[in-house]
Amino acid sequence: MDPVVVVHGGAWAIPESMAERSVLGVQEAAKAAWRVLETGGNSIDAVEAAITVLEDDPVFDSGTGAVLTMDGTVELDAIIMEGNSLGAGSVACVERIKNPIQLARKVMEQADHVMLVGKGANMFAEECGIPQVPMEQLVTPEAIESWEFFKKYRCTVQTLFSNRVEELPGSEFVNGHETVGCVVMDKTGLLTAGTSTGGITAKRVGRVGDSPLIGCGAYADNASAAVSCTGHGESISKVCLASLVTEKCRLGIHPNKAIRESLSYMNKRVGGAGGAICIDNKGNIGIGFNTERMAWASKTNVESVYGLDAGERIVF
Repeated sequence: MDPVVVVHGGAWAIPESMAERSVLGVQEAAKAAWRVLETGGNSIDAVEAAITVLEDDPVFDSGTGAVLTMDGTVELDAIIMEGNSLGAGSVACVERIKNPIQLARKVMEQADHVMLVGKGANMFAEECGIPQVPMEQLVTPEAIESWEFFKKYRCTVQTLFSNRVEELPGSEFVNGHETVGCVVMDKTGLLTAGTSTGGITAKRVGRVGDSPLIGCGAYADNASAAVSCTGHGESISKVCLASLVTEKCRLGIHPNKAIRESLSYMNKRVGGAGGAICIDNKGNIGIGFNTERMAWASKTNVESVYGLDAGERIVF
C-alpha cells in the first residue's frame, strides 16, 4: 500500500489571528508522521509522532496550550487505536502529562485495560516512567484569558463552535482552541487513528467529551477505515461519530461522502457541529467539517496539501 497521512487541528471558528499558526502546525505534524514512515516506523509510531507535535504546539488545545476547567485546572484526554487487532488505549482527565497521546499508547500496549482516567491514569504514567510536569508548564496566557472570559459570561459549550461569541464584549481578545488528531495508513496497510484534547474552556471538572472514547473521538479497523473527530464532544458522543463514518466506509462509501453524511446526521439529530478526517482501507482520504473552519494537512507519495476554509487545498 502507498502510505497516507492526514492530520487535523480542530474544527471551529478559527480567527485570523490564529489561522497561520494553525495551518503551519498541522503541516509540521504531517511532516513528522511522514518522516517516521520513511524511516521504517509503522502507522502507530506515525500517529504518535504527529500528535506529539500538535500537543507541543500551544496554538492547539492538547498538552501545552490546553484549555482550563471551571476551577482553573488542566485535564487532558487522548486515544490511539490500530486497525489490525483493534488494539486501543485511552486516558481521560489525566493531569500534568505533557503528551497524553504517549500515555494512551502505553495503555494500549502495556495495560490490561483500554481506558484509564484521573488518578489511576497518573499512577500508570508513574509506573511507565512518563514524567509529570507542573500544571503551570502546560498553561499559556491565552488559555488563562479565555478561561476568565468564558467564566465571566458563562457561555455554553456550543459557543466555541459558532460565531456567537463575537457578539460579546471583549471577545476579540479571546482565542479558542480545539482538539487535534491524526490518521495514518502505512505501507503494510495498517490503519491507526489518534485524538488528543484538553476539552472545552471552563468545562466542569471531570467532564469527558468524545475524544478518548472508542467509536466517538476515534476509531480504526483495517476492514474499513481510520477516523479522528473534532468538535462538540457531547454531540459527537451521542451519535458515535467515528463509528458512524467507519461503518459507511465499510459499506463502500467514499470517506468524503461518509464524513459529509455523518456530520449532516449529527447536526439534524442533536444539533452538533464538528469535523473529521478519515482514510479508508483502500487509501482514500476524507476531510470534512460543518464549522466555519478546520485546520488540516495530508501527505502521500503524490502530494502534500493543507486547508483551513471549506474547499481549500493548498500544496506545501
